[in-house]
Amino acid sequence: MNNKFINRDITKRQNFIFKKILRLLLIFVILGGVGFLSFYFINKNLENKITLKTIKSSWESYDYQAVYENGKAFLQENPFNNTALTYYSYACFYLAVAQNDTSLAENYLDECINNLRIAMYDASSSLLPQLQYMLGKAYFYKNTVSTYYYSDLSIKYLNLAKENGYKADDIPEYLGLSYAALGMPMESISAFSEALLIRESDTLLFSIAEQYYKAKQNNASKQYLFRVIQNNQDDELVQKSRILLGNIYLEEKDFENAEKEFNNVLLINKNSADAHYGIGVIYEQQGNIAKARAEWRSALKIQVNHPGALKKLSDK
Repeated sequence: MNNKFINRDITKRQNFIFKKILRLLLIFVILGGVGFLSFYFINKNLENKITLKTIKSSWESYDYQAVYENGKAFLQENPFNNTALTYYSYACFYLAVAQNDTSLAENYLDECINNLRIAMYDASSSLLPQLQYMLGKAYFYKNTVSTYYYSDLSIKYLNLAKENGYKADDIPEYLGLSYAALGMPMESISAFSEALLIRESDTLLFSIAEQYYKAKQNNASKQYLFRVIQNNQDDELVQKSRILLGNIYLEEKDFENAEKEFNNVLLINKNSADAHYGIGVIYEQQGNIAKARAEWRSALKIQVNHPGALKKLSDK
């Protein structure tokens, strides 16, 4: 009897110990599972977290859309991080110039400009000239898509970049175009001439010719136009050069050479409204109004809103 009670007591104790061990094991399993899940989700969050390394990697892959999206997310938590601001601004710029939709391009440029200006506040002396250069370019492109004028700001920041030692081959050409947009022909010629020393092109030669014409220096303009016409295989640029040369001859009352240039344009492109208009002006100067009106009507058939032809026909 005593043995029976003793055995029952031993069994109870064994069951108690066994249950206790089971509880402990269950606690360990639960804690282990919680720990594993915590470790997993922490690592997962770290993997998904956007860092400067993430942004830089996208930049090195020329994935400007990813730089833009990751940069925007990163800047929400770190709004004044200079490195992120720089990458983000540059991505905005490249996305803008690749856009066909001018409203989207303008939005990207606005973001670019705003963030570049913030980045400049805390930029190192070595980075600042590069930021000024990019800001000057951003204002240049903003000027091409906006109804407002930004050429003065483009000039300001491109010149600041130059003064602070930044070197880029395209700065003189951007300056030349910006000065031209502001109606400053001599400053434009100076900048274009500097660009010509870096890389000669017929487009630059024509741009210089245009500015000399606007500055009423016809002889200098003609010399550059001759170079374009003689060397160029681009029909469109040759036409523009011959039209400008024809207009110069018209001003000089050299009707024979003016007509020759306009007819040369028509040999390349019979649908040149400017050439027909110019020939009409020659007839007008020679007193043949009937032929002049016929040429102006031809110009309007090709280009219904040709300003010169419209004005001439309304006056005559």
